[in-house]
Amino acid sequence: MASFQHPRRALLALVLGLAAAAAQATPSASEQKLIDTLILRVSKMTTMTFMRNGNEHDAADAAKHMQAKFDYFKDEIATAEDFIDRCASRSEVTGKPYKVKMPNGSMRDANEFLNAELRALRRGGDKAGAG
Repeated sequence: MASFQHPRRALLALVLGLAAAAAQATPSASEQKLIDTLILRVSKMTTMTFMRNGNEHDAADAAKHMQAKFDYFKDEIATAEDFIDRCASRSEVTGKPYKVKMPNGSMRDANEFLNAELRALRRGGDKAGAG
């Protein structure tokens, strides 16, 4: 039984080290640029309505809200995908998902919509759903 103590301690140290590193995650320069670009892109989507907890918000307000949440949770975010998940797709208070009302009136899940925008940015495209 004593032979398992050393590997067990090493594994515990590794897990604790990874948890500490994850707790202090911050985006790399390239991920920060993607996050900033995504927030800017949202701010220019003037033909869309952003829904949070059943309330409608314009593009500028949606972008400000995302930025404020990002500023608050920045130490927990390493990637643009983390940003979308933590700051741009659901309410921290109610847990309800955010929605995007498209110009034609259809509704899309904000997580799906913003991840599609992010994929377009990663490909270097400017043709995503921005309106």
